[in-house]
Amino acid sequence: MKSNRTRLVALAIVVVVAVAIWHERHRMHFDWHVFGQQLRLADWWRIAIALACIYAGYLVRSIRWVWLVRHKKKLPLFSLLGTQVMGFTAVALIGRVADLVRPYLVAKKTGLPLSEQIAVYVVERLFDAGSMALITSSVILLAAPGSLPHPEILRRAAFWGLLLTAAGSLFLLAVRLWGDAVAKLSNRAFGVVSKRAGEAVEEKIHAFHSGLDTIRSVGDFAVVAGSSLGMWMLIALSYLETMLAFVASPVLSAMTPAKAVLMMMVSGGASVIQLPVLGWFTQIAFVAGALSKFFGVAPEAAMGCAATLLLVTFLGIVPVGLVWSRFEHISLRQVTEESEHAGVEVAHHHGPAGEEATS
Repeated sequence: MKSNRTRLVALAIVVVVAVAIWHERHRMHFDWHVFGQQLRLADWWRIAIALACIYAGYLVRSIRWVWLVRHKKKLPLFSLLGTQVMGFTAVALIGRVADLVRPYLVAKKTGLPLSEQIAVYVVERLFDAGSMALITSSVILLAAPGSLPHPEILRRAAFWGLLLTAAGSLFLLAVRLWGDAVAKLSNRAFGVVSKRAGEAVEEKIHAFHSGLDTIRSVGDFAVVAGSSLGMWMLIALSYLETMLAFVASPVLSAMTPAKAVLMMMVSGGASVIQLPVLGWFTQIAFVAGALSKFFGVAPEAAMGCAATLLLVTFLGIVPVGLVWSRFEHISLRQVTEESEHAGVEVAHHHGPAGEEATS
């Protein structure tokens, strides 16, 4: 039921965006010949470099996951690369409902409990969010005056982003060191509003604590944080190289790292609710609109750049993932359904402390 409600909400959002795009299209002149010219004149060597950065990011992801499970099981450095590639391919083709494919495939490959791999997934997502916020906020705050649109708003947002990242880091440290106490305190605090809300928050904090058990030393934290920052720098470089590749657009060919990071943030926000296939077009329209509104990029160049960004940063892994799944004899649609059901089972059969219940 929850999954169906999520799909309906996502579909409603897509419909609203599609209507807005249709309305805007009738107010804007779009020249398809110029659009094709922008793509033909693009520097495809830069686009190849951008794609290489994305592929390198998947290598970093696989190494990071291996490191996060090393206290439970020693694995070869790149042994989980296939699980990452196939997992993100499933998300690209099927949508966000496939988010649990990666922990599910890791659990099947390693024999480790799925509950532990979901905890690892939560931890890596937290490090992703912190790394992206840190990079985005730092670049915006260090950007030259006048180089970004609405600088005061962006600088204020960047400042709060750094503040929230620092607060989140302190909270995670507290959960890592005093998980039970923080969980009980949160239950009491939220329980004033709703007993069910308090219990849910306590359960989530216990899950975080279980996941953070993968980080047992300063060295562990440094490796995970460093790899996360490095991976997001590669992704930001991919955005920059893709935009610089559109040499026929004066604005895009003069793109700066600060603007590229801003567009990475916009694109990331647009992909939070990702429907299969249809979501690709809404994301292209959203990013193209941002390029035009923020930086004054011509509609044809903006659309070409947005489509190329989607192909490079999101869909570029799909051919590799499809071939890999074929060799592994894995059906991505079947494994998505299995991971969804398994995730529900984990939620029902594990107590607040993350310990497996007898069934």
